[in-house]
Amino acid sequence: MGWTPRDPNPPRSVWEPGYREWAPPPELAGSVACLWTRVAPPGGELGHTLVLPDACCDLIWQSGEGTFVAGPDTGPWPSALPAGTVLVAVRLRPGAGGPALGLPLSALLDRRVDVSDLGTGFGTRLARLLMPTLTPAAALRLLAGAASDLFLEGPADPLVTEAARLLGRPRAQARDVAARLGVGERQLLRRCRAAAGHGPAALRRVLRFRRFVTRIDAGPGGPDLARLAADTGYADQAHLTRECVRLAGLPPAALAVERRPAA
Repeated sequence: MGWTPRDPNPPRSVWEPGYREWAPPPELAGSVACLWTRVAPPGGELGHTLVLPDACCDLIWQSGEGTFVAGPDTGPWPSALPAGTVLVAVRLRPGAGGPALGLPLSALLDRRVDVSDLGTGFGTRLARLLMPTLTPAAALRLLAGAASDLFLEGPADPLVTEAARLLGRPRAQARDVAARLGVGERQLLRRCRAAAGHGPAALRRVLRFRRFVTRIDAGPGGPDLARLAADTGYADQAHLTRECVRLAGLPPAALAVERRPAA
């Protein structure tokens, strides 16, 4: 739409009900996956959104509430917004969250934590900066600016960033990734847990699942699950089904139906 979150006057369409994403500023692209907003309609709830694991963590400002961190998830997280609620957020790539926030990201697995409760200097500053009473446009600009400061102080762990890229490939194995990066499996495990929250095996599992979710979001009609299982790195359709139930709480066909309106 030609607008970026740092522009002072966003078009009205930015704040229409629904979910939207924007690419991060170029200097943040290595650490930030996207900036996003979610706006609930004024007359009711946005709906019960099923938040799925994606190996990322998010810094989220909520109108009337303030700012919190959504840690990496190991399973589905049902979410609904009260009428008129606005969320603005920065999504951090795997490997960026722990160094940026100044704590092992494994401590935030499956948690939503107010930034003032993080016990870090950045969390305290962010709580003071992003007041609940801000306008959404101001919150989005300030959050984008805070992200720039955040990654000057705590850049992403380059080893974990590269490990996530390699583990995101079909058929990748954690031991092969460790060997390619020139580190032992124990060191890779420790670095991944600290920077990304997940260990390498869990990170690989989530990234494989996201490949499947991306495919069902992009594909029209009912998916060919056997073909998708093979294409996205699962041993077979039964393997895909087990992992989908584990990570989404639904079998693959049901998840495809669940996501079709959003897609």
